[in-house]
Amino acid sequence: MTFTCCMQQFPSEIKAVAEEDITFLAVPIEVMDQWIVKYPTWKSYVMKTIRGRFNELLRSIDQIAFQKLDERLVKYLKEKAKATNSTLINLTHEQIARELATSRVVISRLLKKLEIDKRVLLYHHQIKILSQL
Repeated sequence: MTFTCCMQQFPSEIKAVAEEDITFLAVPIEVMDQWIVKYPTWKSYVMKTIRGRFNELLRSIDQIAFQKLDERLVKYLKEKAKATNSTLINLTHEQIARELATSRVVISRLLKKLEIDKRVLLYHHQIKILSQL
């Protein structure tokens, strides 16, 4: 979406949240236009990236439509643990609920069930993933 907004010179509505410190590189639209024409490998890279992100979008829609929320929550927690390389996830129930497009109450209930099943430990603004998650 950011690429298509740039090409049409509209502000992007994309919001990104980094899980850890990053180095960010922004390419001015004028340079993007020149590179698309001048470098076929750049054009190929951009198109592969767009296709990859579109496929991620389709998978997300599929999960929302066809996967139960408790399964989505477990997958989400595993992905966060992998992204941060830690079994301790520093998020509130509200933050998780927003990312999974549901309510905090529902997430709290599902997390409590995971804790009862000894799959996680719940702390204030933290979730410890246990090996059997």
